[in-house]
Amino acid sequence: MTHVVVLPGDGIGPEVAAQAIRVLDALGIAHSEHAFGGNAILAQGTPLPDDTLAACRSADAVLLAAVGLPELEGKPVRPEQGLLGLRKELGVYANLRPARGNGIDMMIVRELVGGLYFGEKGIREDGTWFDTCEYSRPEVERIARRGFEVAQSRGGRLTSVDKVNVMHTSRLWRDVVTTMGASLYPEIELDHALVDSFAMKIVQAPETIDTVVTENTFGDILSDIAAAVTGGLGLAASASLADDGPGIFEPVHGSAPQIAGQGIANPAAMIRSVALMLSHGLGRSDEALALEQAVDLALVKAPTPDLGGTAGTGDVGDAVLRALDATRTL
Repeated sequence: MTHVVVLPGDGIGPEVAAQAIRVLDALGIAHSEHAFGGNAILAQGTPLPDDTLAACRSADAVLLAAVGLPELEGKPVRPEQGLLGLRKELGVYANLRPARGNGIDMMIVRELVGGLYFGEKGIREDGTWFDTCEYSRPEVERIARRGFEVAQSRGGRLTSVDKVNVMHTSRLWRDVVTTMGASLYPEIELDHALVDSFAMKIVQAPETIDTVVTENTFGDILSDIAAAVTGGLGLAASASLADDGPGIFEPVHGSAPQIAGQGIANPAAMIRSVALMLSHGLGRSDEALALEQAVDLALVKAPTPDLGGTAGTGDVGDAVLRALDATRTL
């Protein structure tokens, strides 16, 4: 029986997670909630308790809300450490960030566990601070393979983004992607772009972009730009996938503690994360499509304050469930 672990997290996390749980119930998907993030630190002294990690490892998928509490900023133990730890323990190396709306339908495939964020860092004796960007050929090959596979399932076009005119690691990146494209995926229309000019393309002509594969830092930045041109981070979902085992599905927005408890948080990104989970984690693509359509309709009928409306968090959940029920009974 399919089982999903839900990590409600902090701030608005439990509020938006509650709406996602309503969707899981409507779809007949079993689930359990576990402590994670800042609230887990306050209760147990760690953002990733052992029982939570064990539950995640044995689940079919992990649905994560958001983490972060202002009272823990600057502390030795932080909620974000739990997220990095969970990603490492589950081996999720590929981050999928869709951006849809207004004629735009792009998917950014971001390498998640290498590069600048995970390289050696520190302070030298002369006072210089440094971060190191490192990639091995196998690391690039596995994320490139994922990028080509995603492109196969979409429009058949893949753009590989690097900074080959400056960065040494980008030379490896371009060599690997080019070689794999020619030998293993000749049917995919492959092109390459420099990260700075490609950022402008996302702003100026996002409708021309299909599937993108890129390294960790570039993917982090470009996916946020893509979210901005399609409605903002409040609507953006993501999937973090491994080759085996459960993936992590989560909204891109933060815990927004400033509006927590007011019932006005937009749960669309959280529910869209459920749709990603259905398609990329549970193999239920038809239900994923129905849920995506239900969210789109709900945002028209029940816009929240961030979209210029007055609907509350639960109102959006109600609208999604009504639309989902209508779609499923057609």
